[in-house]
Amino acid sequence: MNIRSIVTTLGLASFLALNAHAAEPQLKLGIEAAYPPFASKTADNKIVGFDYDIGQALCAEMKVQCVWKENEFDGLIPALKVKKVDAIISSMSITPERMKSVDFTDRYYRIPARLVVRKDSGISEIPGQLKGLRIGVQRATNFERYVTDKFVPAGATIVSYGSQNEVFLDLLGGRIDATMASSVAIDEGLLKKPEGKDYQFVGPAFTEEQYFGTGIGVAVRKGDPLQARFNQALATIRANGTYYKIEKKYFDFDIYGE
Repeated sequence: MNIRSIVTTLGLASFLALNAHAAEPQLKLGIEAAYPPFASKTADNKIVGFDYDIGQALCAEMKVQCVWKENEFDGLIPALKVKKVDAIISSMSITPERMKSVDFTDRYYRIPARLVVRKDSGISEIPGQLKGLRIGVQRATNFERYVTDKFVPAGATIVSYGSQNEVFLDLLGGRIDATMASSVAIDEGLLKKPEGKDYQFVGPAFTEEQYFGTGIGVAVRKGDPLQARFNQALATIRANGTYYKIEKKYFDFDIYGE
């Protein structure tokens, strides 16, 4: 084969490869990459975490390309409704309130909410010692709704933030007294870190379905057939061991829940 033939062959191969890639169906997935270990950014600006890996596995099973679109948590559902994204995979709880505006898949994990305070705070009873407590929560979350409905009437003050990382920073800085979030997010994002050594969970695990739903699911637009496709893909990765491999990468317990 002469040089001209080689160049022609290579050019054709490149053309076919590019067109095959261009023809690959894409799904735009909304995510808030500030909620470790579920989603965060590396030093080189790559998204990592349990939500991200689950999304990648679901896309692979559905034979589509994931295109991740970052947004603050309170902007994810609005972005979905105006079709900036096709679905949300961002630790979003399946709650009655959210189901009024979006559809959810079956859950892909379920964990309780917890409250965390400084060990020397003297706070040991919840809700008995809420008066005067400044509780930080991430805006537009089920935690914000719960604290607003249950703790504010008991004398607590709610302080809302754009991300859970911002909440942790103000808790460490003494600008708030407590935060409510998922137990894993608090454990991984604060308690297991050196700076979290002076903090502890207080009170019960919070699981009321009215606020915390039936687990964490993928959100899609109302009536979107993507819901069924995601459910089938989720059932498959649960059955073939892919889910288990991802779970063990991040957790030493069954995060799927009962």
